[in-house]
Amino acid sequence: MNLASKLRTNIAIKPRLSATLKNWLPILQSGAGEIEEVLNSFVEENPYVEIQSKRMQSLSKKTSSLKTSVSDKIESLSVNNEDLYEKLLDQITSSLFPTKTSQKIAQCVIENINEDGFLDSDIALLADEIGVSVEEFERVRKRFFMLEPCGVGAKDSKEAFFFQLQESDLNDAQYELGVQIIENLSNHSAYKKNPHYEKVMQTIKLFKNPPTGEFSAKIPEIIPDIFIFERLKEDSLTPTYELEVRINDAYYPNIIIEGLPKENLSKNQKGTQESKKASQDSQALLEAQKQAQDFTKTKIKEAKDLVDALDMRKATILKIALSLRENQYNFFMGGEITPMKLKDIAQDLGYAPSTISRAIANKYLECDRGIFPIKSFFTAAIDGDTSNASIKDFILGLVKSEDKKKPLSDLKILKNVEEKFNIKMVRRTITKYRQQLNIASSSERKKLYEMSM
Repeated sequence: MNLASKLRTNIAIKPRLSATLKNWLPILQSGAGEIEEVLNSFVEENPYVEIQSKRMQSLSKKTSSLKTSVSDKIESLSVNNEDLYEKLLDQITSSLFPTKTSQKIAQCVIENINEDGFLDSDIALLADEIGVSVEEFERVRKRFFMLEPCGVGAKDSKEAFFFQLQESDLNDAQYELGVQIIENLSNHSAYKKNPHYEKVMQTIKLFKNPPTGEFSAKIPEIIPDIFIFERLKEDSLTPTYELEVRINDAYYPNIIIEGLPKENLSKNQKGTQESKKASQDSQALLEAQKQAQDFTKTKIKEAKDLVDALDMRKATILKIALSLRENQYNFFMGGEITPMKLKDIAQDLGYAPSTISRAIANKYLECDRGIFPIKSFFTAAIDGDTSNASIKDFILGLVKSEDKKKPLSDLKILKNVEEKFNIKMVRRTITKYRQQLNIASSSERKKLYEMSM
């Protein structure tokens, strides 16, 4: 084929692909929970197509239990969706803060608490800003132990515990012991011989740390697009395991193409008959019928293009899933993530890196090790074959197995990482990774361990 023929072929093919591709890209980029909304936006003015919801409840016992736990958590958080600051401001009443100055101080405290509910600002500066003494500011702030959630407005966890202790139902003797234990929480076992020890510790264990935990942002429901699970091969004489790959096809909505419009047909037919009687020009009638046929043909074609686009989405994501199984086999079998780049998988599958980027956006993969954003498998190598995901997994393992009495500091974690991977890093990178893993600092972990013991 000569160059001219190739150009003519490309020009001829492009219009046929454009309609499907136009639909495919936004559908490809949408997450599993957004597909219905995206599809509905394409068919708003198409009377020949209907999007039929087919929400997946469960695909397996494993998936069902995971989704149930997430749903339960969402439901519990939905009850507490009132804004924390609005709730606190509603409690600034004249009975508790009777003067304009006390109300001004209370509002200042609320405006400056962090997301955990602690006032970690410089109190002297805050007092100076609103023109009161530090002593007066502190007198008002300490009334916050009477607000809900109890502990808000405290300077730190220790003071938040004191706030909650004041609101507890302990008697005087138990309260006094509680004060001593909180002051020396790391050595609370020294008070075991006290007859009130068990009661006091049971109460302290119920204290909220941080006090605003119930006001955390809602957890969005995570719907995986891909499942990769290890399973036993049925046709093998000896126990052999393989990784089964499938897309979450059960969650895709159905696209129903109807032969006639959704509107009342008898009314349309009646209108046609009336137009026949009213019109003496048969040519005009034929033209109207042709326009109606063209409209029907166009809309049905648009519906079919939408079906093709949805099928292309499934096929693209399945290809990515199969490539992940091949490239991340060690991870799915319990090992570490292998560094991957978008361009590598794009070359293997014959797509542009931008297409792969769209395909993995807002998508999740579920496997025996949990649910992961698909983009987390495309990690840049820090040094050689070491990825940041591998280091995070290593940090997680270190913390899980650490001495509960002497939790590892970030500096010690850094030393372990450098020895394990034979690389040089800085402590702030370890701190960042630890925070991304939702791991508390060593001092906070020590307190939590002591509470659990």
